[in-house]
Amino acid sequence: MIAIGQPLPPFQGDALWPDGTISPMNLAEWRHGRWLVLFFYPLDFTFVCPTEIRGFARLHGAFVDAGGRVAGVSVDSAYAHRAWCRGDLGAVPFPLLSDLDRSFTAACGMLAPRGHAQRATLIVDDDGIVQSVAAAASNVGRSVQETLRQFRALQAGGLTPCEWTPEQPLLEAV
Repeated sequence: MIAIGQPLPPFQGDALWPDGTISPMNLAEWRHGRWLVLFFYPLDFTFVCPTEIRGFARLHGAFVDAGGRVAGVSVDSAYAHRAWCRGDLGAVPFPLLSDLDRSFTAACGMLAPRGHAQRATLIVDDDGIVQSVAAAASNVGRSVQETLRQFRALQAGGLTPCEWTPEQPLLEAV
């Protein structure tokens, strides 16, 4: 699994964009020096994954307001992503990346033995360096609220105590 402090591997491939189009994406160019929340999910048309994608959609504005971008990744095709969004999932305000050849998912260490993506979240800073890695079993959904809290804490640039929120002061090292 990719470690904190490592650069995010490059991704160039198809993405489903919020307007429903499918076109190539260079993740580094799209990120364009911004912080990034990149979440891997096992597969389209599953049970837990849509709850998480909808969770990221609900809080998308908060990530953007904090100067970040959000993208989802699975090993499904961009056409499967689009069919899912046009059906049960609904509109998504961020791109869904298609890692059909599994190379990006593998480079990040997120490829499960059965060939799908692990349920994992990376927070990447504005220099493209991984600052947070969180993963869970595929049957357990992640907390998007906690991802947002960690995102803001990492951007704060100091020592943040347990359960820190942006309204609270940073800790002072003595």
